[in-house]
Amino acid sequence: MPRQPGRPDVLTFGETMVALRGSGPLKLGGTMQVSIAGAESNVAIGLARLGHDVRWAGAVGEDEAGELVLRTLRAEGIGVSGAATDPGAPTGLLLFEPRLPEVTRVHYYRAGSAGSRLTAGVVERAFSAAPPRVLHLTGITPALSPTAHSAARHALQLAKDHGSLVCLDVNFRARLWTAEQAAGILREWIPYVDVLIASDDELPLCLPEGAGGAGSPGEAGPPDEAGSPGGSHGIDEAQGAEEAEGVEEAEGVEEAEGVEGAHRAEGAQGAVRAPQGATHGAAATLASQAKLLLDLGVGEVVVKLGADGATAFTHGGSLHQPAKAVRAVDAVGAGDAFVAGYLSALLDDEEPAGCLERAVTTGAFAVASRGDWEGAPTRSELGMLGAPPGTVVR
Repeated sequence: MPRQPGRPDVLTFGETMVALRGSGPLKLGGTMQVSIAGAESNVAIGLARLGHDVRWAGAVGEDEAGELVLRTLRAEGIGVSGAATDPGAPTGLLLFEPRLPEVTRVHYYRAGSAGSRLTAGVVERAFSAAPPRVLHLTGITPALSPTAHSAARHALQLAKDHGSLVCLDVNFRARLWTAEQAAGILREWIPYVDVLIASDDELPLCLPEGAGGAGSPGEAGPPDEAGSPGGSHGIDEAQGAEEAEGVEEAEGVEEAEGVEGAHRAEGAQGAVRAPQGATHGAAATLASQAKLLLDLGVGEVVVKLGADGATAFTHGGSLHQPAKAVRAVDAVGAGDAFVAGYLSALLDDEEPAGCLERAVTTGAFAVASRGDWEGAPTRSELGMLGAPPGTVVR
């Protein structure tokens, strides 16, 4: 990824919504904190705070909520000139409801939102203005609507045409689409992907048909109650109707576990080997799945392993990063912080060991802070995580 004048480090796009965070059960009322949230913009903010030139493209409504989204991203140093304003649709909304110390319910209200109506034209304009060194995508955007899926697919082709590295974070959401629908699209994308990031239960969604695809994530929830999704690859705009009625998605536990890790990496050159901390059979399965994806052309497969840390598989071997214990405050957004740290080190030409180290560090900051992105560290703060308890930085 050579640095070239005029090319931003990272371009990412997707839906960013206004986020309201309560202090307890929503049905009891009370005050709420207003912010913004979106997987892609969370990553963008994490990267910008680490000193990278980041652009975000997406669509917001022509409303005050949309102004809040754009104003917040600009304040974080993110370029939003490629963003579109949709006068015919509102900015999406989500409500965070903490129910247990490590369990948060998220209620989405995004049916017919501006973000779900994202088109390929937005992506085309962003690339025309300045092709990025890295294109970052998630598996959330193609699940929003047929037009959003087309936009993401077009972005992959543009990245290939302009020589941009592609990072894909699977980010499977069972309330948006089924495992089968997700697998159908993700498998098509794999030949374009350079860096694949997934939890261990998401990885099968990316495998070739018949090789263990469409696995456990699809068991997390049923298809949308609004009806069997249709449209492009089985995706339908109607999926948002269920969310508009307040469908809950449990967040936090799996994300928090997948991003905590230590500054110690154990790797070996040569054949890909299984990570530590798992049963022999599960570890061997994971290693074989990673090898399949590497053989299909993926350059790096990064797997979040919950309490066992994270492992990066490359053609040169594997590196494992054990989990690091931190005092958990809010787990939501930790997976996005992990991605931001990994991409940041990758942009700095770090080896996989350095990428994992920074990823688990930024992820731990997220777990130890409230909000989706508010606790993302700056580059000068990265070393604070290793400070002993009671340290006062003067």
